[in-house]
Amino acid sequence: MARDYYDVLGVPRTASAEEIQQAFRKLARQHHPDINKDPGAEERFKEINDAYSVLSDPKTRQRYDRFGENFRQIPEDYDERVAAGAGARGGWSAGVGGAGGGGGRGVRFRTADGADFDGSGVDFEDLFGGIFGRGGGAGGSWGPVPGADQEAEIQLSVEEAYRGGKRGITLGGPTGQRTYDVTIPRGVVDGQRIRLAGEGGRGSPDAPPGDLYLRVRIKPDGRFRLEGRDIHVVLPVTPWEAALGATVPVSTPGGTAKVTVPAGSSSGRRLRLRGEGMPNPRGEDGNLYAEVRIMVPPEPTARERELFEELAAASAFDPRRPR
Repeated sequence: MARDYYDVLGVPRTASAEEIQQAFRKLARQHHPDINKDPGAEERFKEINDAYSVLSDPKTRQRYDRFGENFRQIPEDYDERVAAGAGARGGWSAGVGGAGGGGGRGVRFRTADGADFDGSGVDFEDLFGGIFGRGGGAGGSWGPVPGADQEAEIQLSVEEAYRGGKRGITLGGPTGQRTYDVTIPRGVVDGQRIRLAGEGGRGSPDAPPGDLYLRVRIKPDGRFRLEGRDIHVVLPVTPWEAALGATVPVSTPGGTAKVTVPAGSSSGRRLRLRGEGMPNPRGEDGNLYAEVRIMVPPEPTARERELFEELAAASAFDPRRPR
C-alpha cells in the first residue's frame, strides 16, 4: 500500500497550502539525487514529488482526502452517478471516507427514510459494479458510464525532455502489456503530465473510455542539474583561461554552445546563457548557468611545472589575503 501523502511530507491533514509548500521545499532539497547520494534518495524524491503534486492542488487534494490512494480511479462525476443510482435502488445514498480505507471501511449508507449504518465489510465492487460499467441497477441499466482516467510514470533523460519527439513505451496492466506511441512535447518538465486520450479505463458499453496520463519523471544526470526550466552545468577551465579570459565550449542538452569566460574568473563564478535552458512552448525559455571550475594538469610536464614555478615566483597574488 502506498504511504499516506501527508505522512510523506510530514504534515498534518489540516496543514495549510503554505505549510505543504514549505515541507516540500525542505524535503526536496534534502533528498534531491544530485545532492543526496544515498541509494534510496531517488525513490524518496519521487515519493515527495508525488505527494506534493497531489496536495498542492486544492481540487486534487480534496479528492485524495475523500477517496484515499485510489482517488484517480474514481470518476470525476462520482456523486452524480451515485445520486442516479440512489433513484434506481429506492433511495440509498453513500459517502466515502478518507485516505487509507479499503473495502467498506470509512463508509456510511443512508436509506430514503433517514436511517443509516456503517458500511464495514461491504463489497464495493459488487455494490457499485454497475456504476463503473460492470452491471445494471435495479430494474434496468445505470446508463452509459465513461471509463475512469488512469495514470502511469514515464522516465525521460534530460536530452529527451529537451528535444521532445516520438517514443514507444510499454506498460503492464491486469490484461497484460500494451505498447503506446507517445509524442513527448519539447521542453517537458518533471511532474508534467502527458495525456493519451481514450487510453484509460474501459467504460460501459456505448460509453467512452477514460484517458491515460503519463507523469514525467526526469532521470538524474551527472552533467545537467535542473531547477524548473533552468539548467546548471559545471564548466571546466584551465588556470590561464580563467586568468586571461577565453571563449570555450559548454555542453547543453541540445548540443555544444560557446560561452565567454571573462578574464579574472574564479571557481564558482556563474555565467548565464540566456534562453539555452529547457524550452517553454508557452512562454520564455529557461536559462543555462555554467559554473566555472578551474582545473590544473593532474601530472604537469616538466615545462608546465617550470612555468608554474616562474609564475609562483613572480606573482604577489594571495587568495587567502582579506580583500
